[in-house]
Amino acid sequence: MANIEITLADGAKRSVANGASVLDVAKEISVSLAKKAVAGKLNDQLVSLDQELNEDAKLEIVTKDSNEGLQVVWNTAAVVLEAAVHEIYPDIHFGTKGNVEHGFYCDTDNGSEQISVDSLPAIEDKMRELIKAKLPLKQEFLSEAEVLKLVDGDPYRAKLTHAQAKDDKVSVYKLNDNVILNSGVVLANTQDVKVFKLLSVAGAYWEGKSSNPMLQRIYGTAFLKQKDLDAELTRQQEAHDRDHRVIGNNLDLFFVDPKVGAGLPYWMPKGATIRRTIERYIIDKEVANGYQHVYTPVLMNLDAYKTSGHWEHYREDMFPPMDMGDGEMLELRPMNCPSHIQVYKHHIRSYRELPIRIAELGMMHRYEKSGALSGLQRVREMTLNDGHTFVAPDQIQDEFKKILSLMVEVYDDFDITDYTFRLSYRDPKNTKKYFDDDEMWNKSQAMLKAAMDDLGLDYVEAEGEAAFYGPKLDVQTKTALGNEETLSTIQLDFMLPERFDLHYVGADGEEHRPVMIHRGLVSTMERFTAYLTEIYKGAFPTWLAPKQVTIIPVNPKFHGAYAEKLRAKMAAKHIRVDVDNRNEKMGYKIREAQTQKVPYVLVVGDQELEAGTVNVRKYGQKDSESENNNMFIDSLLAEIQNYSRTGDNAKNDELIK
Repeated sequence: MANIEITLADGAKRSVANGASVLDVAKEISVSLAKKAVAGKLNDQLVSLDQELNEDAKLEIVTKDSNEGLQVVWNTAAVVLEAAVHEIYPDIHFGTKGNVEHGFYCDTDNGSEQISVDSLPAIEDKMRELIKAKLPLKQEFLSEAEVLKLVDGDPYRAKLTHAQAKDDKVSVYKLNDNVILNSGVVLANTQDVKVFKLLSVAGAYWEGKSSNPMLQRIYGTAFLKQKDLDAELTRQQEAHDRDHRVIGNNLDLFFVDPKVGAGLPYWMPKGATIRRTIERYIIDKEVANGYQHVYTPVLMNLDAYKTSGHWEHYREDMFPPMDMGDGEMLELRPMNCPSHIQVYKHHIRSYRELPIRIAELGMMHRYEKSGALSGLQRVREMTLNDGHTFVAPDQIQDEFKKILSLMVEVYDDFDITDYTFRLSYRDPKNTKKYFDDDEMWNKSQAMLKAAMDDLGLDYVEAEGEAAFYGPKLDVQTKTALGNEETLSTIQLDFMLPERFDLHYVGADGEEHRPVMIHRGLVSTMERFTAYLTEIYKGAFPTWLAPKQVTIIPVNPKFHGAYAEKLRAKMAAKHIRVDVDNRNEKMGYKIREAQTQKVPYVLVVGDQELEAGTVNVRKYGQKDSESENNNMFIDSLLAEIQNYSRTGDNAKNDELIK
């Protein structure tokens, strides 16, 4: 039989026997490579090591120390998990399973006795039994009818069987008497799953629809070395400690109750204080930089969104229109830009007015699926720190630089330094997602890139991440859970001024078309508060802290009046302060204030009363020190005025030079 030609990842070509497996090729290259191999990529498609090669092709050997190799490990662990669960609960039903960012999952439905966290140790023990048994994992292809007979009585697997059938064949793996639907690539033997850990159980709607049954999703992670598993568990613990949902609950900042509206957060007094402080800060900062703040309605005629293109390109993320009964259709706005366009259009504009900067803390609504909702980071109602600048074409680069400089100033004040820049372009092949105007896209993308190059800033370029109407600069950061989020954005837009027929009167007395720059300095109030909660780990800097000072009288009967006098003096200077007069031990009160991450705890007793001082304990410090109460208040006000900065941000300073 004639040989075939295999092109390897490095471009080298190798002649192999027709019918040779991926593993055979790995062995021919080197014995050490074959030992590390867990799969292959045949013409960019992941395949198992026993996959036969029957024609000329590209082949990459996937090793256990690669990211794709780890995906194979997780896929195998998910198969072993399902088999273990089935052996413990023979009548259980199974939904989907697969990989997530840091591990694997399996969805289950055990009726009235659902799997819980308490079930995990027993499931882990059964998984270890299967691993120790060294069971081979051989992929088989059965007919759809055969698989349906094997999964009879399980409505989820029956539906998955129909969905996964190709040419009347369904990919399965068999472990003991367990038939497991899986079209992915797995390791050759259960013993190859070296170390693993089941992490949690959470609810997950079947097919991600809230109208469907709630399944129990078991999460886990697995590695080939114990040290890698230990590192991942440490990372996950740190992520848990920083998770804004956990901190938000512990500090009583906000809550979301699905019974009254999933994705609709309620801001508790302390969370509302943080948000209000951010809002006041950002409005003052923008007004000082030439922005005119407005209020516009959260409802708008649907025709405006048809004109803007949102209805055509963004409809799946919008709530259904409301029929007012007289032919008028109103829409909860998903974006603020059409509203600000109306503000611009309300007057005849002159070139002398440009740039015109309009800003708003604008409430918006997005039709988010239930499975995508997460604390304050993904919600259905949000308030965006939004701004739109209308400029003449020759003002674009200068205005872009001013917006970026303002953005970096804001980052300085919030002590944000860990971020990267991404230029987000359209995917030219995706004609449905993006406004169809090649000349406009080429021009605007080139201008945005030139502006970044002129500033000498590092950035990455990403196709397919643009808004439907234009390219943008995204400032990317990571959440505590490791997810990449867009913190801020600047978008260049030639399309909407055209669609809404915007003009300004030029120096020549003729009408000219402005360019629109969309920008959000700190994203939505919800997402930004979540981000800050995580980077500060709930210990907000003094200027942002919902409670800045707690005063504890040693004996409320004798020292309460002095404590109250201090409170009134501070409150008059807009310091957020309270007095803890509860009938509890002083040590308990101090510990609780520390738990609530209050920046300053002041203890006042006989000595402080006589000397007019306070005993100051700063959050995170064990020692306390005595200080004159007036001097303490002055230093506290200076700290608040300086946005609690303790040093300069070299990265940010360099950016705005």
